[in-house]
Amino acid sequence: MKIMGESAIIIEFQELARRALPKMYYDFYAGGAEDQHTLEQNVKAFQRITMIAPQLKNFEGLISTRVVSDKGSNIEAFASASFDDSLCWKDIGWLKSITSLPILLKGILTREDALRALEVGVSGIIVSNHGARQLDYSPATITVLEEVVVAVQGNIPVLFDGGVRRGSDIFKALALGAQAVMIGRPVIYGLAAKGEHGVKRVVDMLKDELESTMAVAGCCNVKDISRSHVRTEHCRL
Repeated sequence: MKIMGESAIIIEFQELARRALPKMYYDFYAGGAEDQHTLEQNVKAFQRITMIAPQLKNFEGLISTRVVSDKGSNIEAFASASFDDSLCWKDIGWLKSITSLPILLKGILTREDALRALEVGVSGIIVSNHGARQLDYSPATITVLEEVVVAVQGNIPVLFDGGVRRGSDIFKALALGAQAVMIGRPVIYGLAAKGEHGVKRVVDMLKDELESTMAVAGCCNVKDISRSHVRTEHCRL
C-alpha cells in the first residue's frame, strides 16, 4: 500500500532511480558481470528459502530491532586497474603488521577459503560475490552462507552481503548464521530517487519488514532467530 506517493517496496525505488539517473550511471550501479546471471540469482535465491510456521509464543516485551549506521564512505570510481594479481593470503599478515584495526575479508564463498581466512587471522568474514560484478555464474551468496558459517564454527563473525531487497531476506540470512547483513544497491536507489529521505525510507522499510517477519515467526528478539525458522533446498523433507 502506498501512502502519499511513498514507495512501498524496495524495487519501486529502483525504478525511481532508473528515471532519475543518467543511463550510464544507472547501468553501472544496477548492472553485473557478463550475462548478469549471478546478479539475478543473488535476489532470486532468497525466494527458494521458505519459512517454517512458528509455535505460539507470548509477545509481551517485543524488542525493536536497531539499525546500525555510520557516516558512510566515498564511492570510488571504477578503474581498469581494479585487479592486482600479486595479491595473496600472505598480504593479510602484512596488513596486520601495519594496523591495529580489525581486518574483515570480503568475498569468501567456500568452506576452504573460510578456513584459510581463519588460519591467517582475520577478524571477520563477509560472504559476498561483490554485487555479482566480478565472476558471472558464481554462486548466489545466500546459497553458500551456511557453508561458511559452519566452517568457522563461531570463531569469528560472519557478515552477509548480496541480494537483500526485503526485511524477510535479512531474517533468512540471520537464520542461516549471519551476524550482520549489509545492503548496497537499495541505499543507492533510495539516494538517487529521493536523496537523504530516500535512503532513510529504504532503511526504515527494511527495518519494519524485518520486525513484521520476526513477529509472525514468533521471534521477540533478533537473538531468537534460528536455523529452525527456515528451510533451504538442501534440507531433507
